[in-house]
Amino acid sequence: MKVIQEILKEQLANIYLIFTLARYDIKGKYQLHYLGAAWQYLSPALQILIYWFVFGIGIRGGQPVDGVPFIIWLLVGLIPWFFISPSIIQGANSVFTRISLVSKMKFPVSVLPSVTIVSNTFNFIVMLLILGILLVIYGINPGVYILQLPYYLISLFFFLFSITLLFSTISTIVRDFQLVLQSLTRMMLYLTPILWDMSRLPVSLVKILMLNPIFYLIEGFRKTFLGQGWFFNDLIYMSYFWITCILILYIGALVHMKFRKQFMDYI
Repeated sequence: MKVIQEILKEQLANIYLIFTLARYDIKGKYQLHYLGAAWQYLSPALQILIYWFVFGIGIRGGQPVDGVPFIIWLLVGLIPWFFISPSIIQGANSVFTRISLVSKMKFPVSVLPSVTIVSNTFNFIVMLLILGILLVIYGINPGVYILQLPYYLISLFFFLFSITLLFSTISTIVRDFQLVLQSLTRMMLYLTPILWDMSRLPVSLVKILMLNPIFYLIEGFRKTFLGQGWFFNDLIYMSYFWITCILILYIGALVHMKFRKQFMDYI
């Protein structure tokens, strides 16, 4: 666990650097577009309308899910996904795209995935606030379950940091991995409970899909915003999630520390 401690110390010691680089990343991402940062919200809004029309109107015929309007049920799953998906893809590519710039200076390379996560966090927070307004408009009150939101946010950030640390190293060493990851991420959209209700699937199949940590996170956000249950109701599944994340972080830290000095050899 020494490698994990070393990686985490680098994040804490360079927290100001992480937020500074994230701020520049946000400014530079859309500066060449006429609508600028508005694309951060226009693109997800267009996708939401398409998914709502296809799955909500076309497939379900406008029927609610467990008494919840489909558009709200869909948003609670899609908003975390719009944060998870780009963070994983961009985070996996973060070391490769910047290593040539920082290779000649003493720079903590492990913070690069964190920069990507933080730069996507602002958009995520805004979308969560919009979701809160829509919940009020639709008269949906999560009640005391909203108190567990910090737990699921911590779980989300821990998972993203762990997975991007590992993937950024693999993607730098094996460039084909980035293309494979993009395909797998698109597939995950349909293999997690984001667009459709999995209660209709066989229990055995659902248990297989639950092995994906993203499944735990999406269901957790639905439990929180729709008032469907506490995170500690299923201690076995919660333990599985955290053990998996810690294992991913350990492997990611181990691989990163082993290859970080040779990153330039793979560029």
